[in-house]
Amino acid sequence: MDSNRAGSPRMNEIKDSTCGSDVARARWTILRQVLRQRQLDSAEVQQVSVRRFSSFNLFSRIKVPSLESDDPLDGQWVEYRSACFPQYSALLRDNLGPIRVDEVLSSFDNTGNVCVWPSEEVMAYYCLKKRQMFTGSSVCELGGGMTCLAGLMIAVCADVKEVLLSDGNEKAIQNVRGVIEKNRQAGLFGSTDVSSRVVRWDSEVDVSALEGHFDVVMCADCLFLDQYRSSLVDALRRLLRPDGTALVFAPKRGDTLTEFCRLVEKVGLFVCCYDNYDSHIWDLHLKMKTEGKDVYDENIHYPVLLTLTHRPSPGLL
Repeated sequence: MDSNRAGSPRMNEIKDSTCGSDVARARWTILRQVLRQRQLDSAEVQQVSVRRFSSFNLFSRIKVPSLESDDPLDGQWVEYRSACFPQYSALLRDNLGPIRVDEVLSSFDNTGNVCVWPSEEVMAYYCLKKRQMFTGSSVCELGGGMTCLAGLMIAVCADVKEVLLSDGNEKAIQNVRGVIEKNRQAGLFGSTDVSSRVVRWDSEVDVSALEGHFDVVMCADCLFLDQYRSSLVDALRRLLRPDGTALVFAPKRGDTLTEFCRLVEKVGLFVCCYDNYDSHIWDLHLKMKTEGKDVYDENIHYPVLLTLTHRPSPGLL
């Protein structure tokens, strides 16, 4: 298991290591496709988009016809089931109607409203595998987008006190509220208190309302937006209890990971960085590097794991 204390800077998003603007343009291309036809699989998008590699296949995705309504704007319900831990699954809703241009231009980061990105998928898998470490905890997922898949899986698999699923985008949280209700009706949460709310990292009102409340705060692939990176670091620091831990899964994306870690250390948090944090994920990563080089770029697709604590951490949880 590779583990090293991060003592130097880490990395800047929407920047590929070779071309800073290409990845940004790719994400906007995806959003344009969604606006026009909700189509992620066109040849143009597949050629330039980070989305050309879409999944480590850690979850199966099956439509649930019995939950479909006559209104196409209600979206499609699907069951996400863990491939490695098939006893755990959750209901998600996607394709939730058209995204309006004004929502894309004016809303807090919309990228998580398009699909489940590889980092979120890996974080959900990791939480399932490490479910015992969440026992009795209060957990918050930040920036979870339309699905908050990892936080949802914790609510399904672990004996936790509460799980808060959050995002800075109101449309995302509207969808998450429906997802929570459907899974609650299916009896998947047990006695766990599962809730959702809009949490913008740059909002003093949002952050102060939750200050010092959580044993675990986590986020996936949220480091790329330059204007919000410092706010994210501050939110993680303030939301954690003194003995709490933040789990951050994110690809390096040029300098974005390095820059994030520099900011973390600047505010007095301790950060550990792990490349090989799980043998199964590492094997998939190595396989993609050799067999999937046409679609897979570890700089933008392989999530590194960071742990953040108020005190020195004894090592990987």
